[in-house]
Amino acid sequence: MSHSELDWNDIPLLLALARSGSMSAAARSLGVDVSTISRRVAAAEAALQTPLFIRSHRGYQPTDAGAVFITRAEQVQGDVRALLLETRAEAEGIHGPVRLTAVDTLFDHWLVERLPALLQPHPELQLQLIADDGNLSFTRREADLALRLARPNADAALLMRKLGDIGLAVFGSKRFASVRRAQWGTQPWLAYNDELSGVPEMQWLAQLEPSPRRIVKVSSATTLVRACEAGLGLALLPCFIGAQQRLQRLSKKPELHRELWLLSHRDAANIRRFRVVADWLAQVFEADRDVLSG
Repeated sequence: MSHSELDWNDIPLLLALARSGSMSAAARSLGVDVSTISRRVAAAEAALQTPLFIRSHRGYQPTDAGAVFITRAEQVQGDVRALLLETRAEAEGIHGPVRLTAVDTLFDHWLVERLPALLQPHPELQLQLIADDGNLSFTRREADLALRLARPNADAALLMRKLGDIGLAVFGSKRFASVRRAQWGTQPWLAYNDELSGVPEMQWLAQLEPSPRRIVKVSSATTLVRACEAGLGLALLPCFIGAQQRLQRLSKKPELHRELWLLSHRDAANIRRFRVVADWLAQVFEADRDVLSG
């Protein structure tokens, strides 16, 4: 290989080093020697005629040129994986793994009980449910499909479809059934921990007047529902959750709505099993639209 050419086999090594910041960690993840990583980084930098990494107290960090290379290399790697998936897609039919991520409440209180209708006609689908609301990389194929309660940031690898709106209303246990709206601020409330203070539910609660005198904070929506059932306070909950639980709805109309988006890799539309699951999710939402919107 001349110095003017980049060895495509070096791309996974360079990506592993960028993600770990450590030659030893990158070597372990790929099952090669550290000397191999070092030698291939040097060869890639020679081929590109620019340094891709600098070593600091934090380990190996991409240079500006390296950061550009890594971003494009991740896209290339994603495209290669998509190429292989699409090539096998027709032969595979509707079977194989599909990784779906969503907040746990959507799984626990809505989607799980509807899944038999999807899996019975497609018994060879291997559905993996990942309860998570973090930002995942569709370029790196960390998930195949995602349900998110906000419009995501633009991503070249992302295909976005708005399914509709989720309505939220105030709920409480039976002991709060007679509490009027004007008295809400005098009641104990349930809320998420401070790291979730920016979500619309918590912004709504922060603007409530008079300001609630006592707030019990929790870290998950499931805990929020259970605490509300136990009579610890009022809570702003998705309407479809409150309707299923032993709770009294105190809001006549939803207090706010949150958008529900279905996200996928842009290449997923070409892979039959992903397309089948995505279309089914849209159909299920449409069938339950009134309940979900509140």
